[in-house]
Amino acid sequence: MLDSALSGLRTFILLAVLVVAVALAGTWGWKAMTAPFPQKVDVGPCADTPVKKGDTVYPSQVVVTVLNASTRAGLANRAITDLVDEGFVKGGTGNAPRGTKLRTVEVWAPDKDAPSAALVASWLGDAKIVETKIDRPGIVVITGEKFPEVEGGEKTVTAKADGTICSPPVE
Repeated sequence: MLDSALSGLRTFILLAVLVVAVALAGTWGWKAMTAPFPQKVDVGPCADTPVKKGDTVYPSQVVVTVLNASTRAGLANRAITDLVDEGFVKGGTGNAPRGTKLRTVEVWAPDKDAPSAALVASWLGDAKIVETKIDRPGIVVITGEKFPEVEGGEKTVTAKADGTICSPPVE
């Protein structure tokens, strides 16, 4: 009789454990089935990419934004098209901040010694590199009234020091 009672108790415990396991698995499955699908995260037009001294930087690694500080309509679009044709990555276009006045062209960068700034400037004649922070992606080109043609720049530059460049994100 004791053997029969122990056998019944073991069966009851085994069934209870199985019921709990099935309930947990069902709860987990329901949560997984009703959870929203993961969304693609928008990382923006560029991501900071480390560059070491001696690394080669190519136009395809550099995001460029062009802002028009002149009265010539469409100048930023023409300039970005020319830069993209040379291999740079389009960051955007628009008008320069109010009060921005310049004769030819400036290249704005968070670090004036960045190889990406030097590479962009090489395509813009006598472009001056100005170290400044601006809420626009990549290297920012500011076009003035006497904006030169985009031509004759370097195909690559070599980083003279460790730093970062704003490169297109890897998807």
